[in-house]
Amino acid sequence: MSEIVAGGPGEFMTVRHLWVSGSQAEIGRALAAEAKAHHGWQPLPADPTISRARRAWFERHWPQHHARLAGAAEVAGVAPDDERVHLDALAGVPLGSGCSASWCAPSASTHGLVGRNYDFFTVGWETMFALMSGSEPPEGEPPAASRPYVVTSVPDDGPAVTFVTMNELDCAMDGINEHGLAVVLLIADAENAGAPVPAGPQVGLSPAQLPRFLLDTCENVEQAKTALLGAKQYDLGVPLHYLIADASGRAFVWEHAHGGVEHIVEPDGDALCVTNHLLHRPADPSRDGEETMFTHDRLDRLDKRTKSGPMSASLLRDALDEVRFTPGAYPLRTLWRTVFDLGERSMATHFYLGDAADGEPRYSPELTFQPVR
Repeated sequence: MSEIVAGGPGEFMTVRHLWVSGSQAEIGRALAAEAKAHHGWQPLPADPTISRARRAWFERHWPQHHARLAGAAEVAGVAPDDERVHLDALAGVPLGSGCSASWCAPSASTHGLVGRNYDFFTVGWETMFALMSGSEPPEGEPPAASRPYVVTSVPDDGPAVTFVTMNELDCAMDGINEHGLAVVLLIADAENAGAPVPAGPQVGLSPAQLPRFLLDTCENVEQAKTALLGAKQYDLGVPLHYLIADASGRAFVWEHAHGGVEHIVEPDGDALCVTNHLLHRPADPSRDGEETMFTHDRLDRLDKRTKSGPMSASLLRDALDEVRFTPGAYPLRTLWRTVFDLGERSMATHFYLGDAADGEPRYSPELTFQPVR
């Protein structure tokens, strides 16, 4: 079942909620059919050696995704074992985005909470690269993030999951599962951000597949740590980090830094905030500015708000709104704000619809979703 839940004609965004259930193969078929119908999806050509190794890795470490590839193959009209194509999409790496996120422990709030601003460009991919390089942008290119989905998947053999995806239906920017595990991704190194490496899908988890991998396979933070330490990951030149929290009151930030070195950053108290610089190494606020999307300033402001006393969902929303993006030198906006109530297993999100006459951003009413059967 697919329906438009926010935006529409004349607005910056058209947001659809897609609810799918059944076997993993049936869910994969439904996602691929939706992608084909609305985005003209076709499988990408693949190097047979890499394709074969990727599928073997998925079968061993992420069988849910491997099974969904069979459903996608049916929609594409190819054999499930056809090694000449990739049956999942290259993850949409949020190049140059400036997201902010914060976790608040149950001791500091009614329930454990996770809040995030998803900050991204309001232009298309080619225009974005042209702005970075100083070249002439193309005309008529649609914005890269103007057709997001909220996907609720209810498989027969795994946890129900609700997630938001920017532009590809088998990847997640943030989400929660029925156990109360929540995951959000953010750019990890805005100080050194550049264009992604055009290498195509590799063996293991792409940056935007990682949240779905955890939501499909884990119930809590300890399981997530074990899964991440045992997983093969790649970043294609744009490293991300992830805030992960569960309903029992635990959280951490996972950082997969340059050179493949992995770091687990634990909370220092009842809150854990993250923006767009690596937390495992000493900060360098002197480099803060528009080029880095004010990552240090946003972190400092979130830290002060969330660590100043007990946090409610309303206070967390206020803190996130204080650090959202408004008009500046770059075409960046906070495209959605999400607040997860880990005890209630809920995700409340509002979406950017465009700017008002005074230049201030307009948002949809907040919508609440739950991964329920």
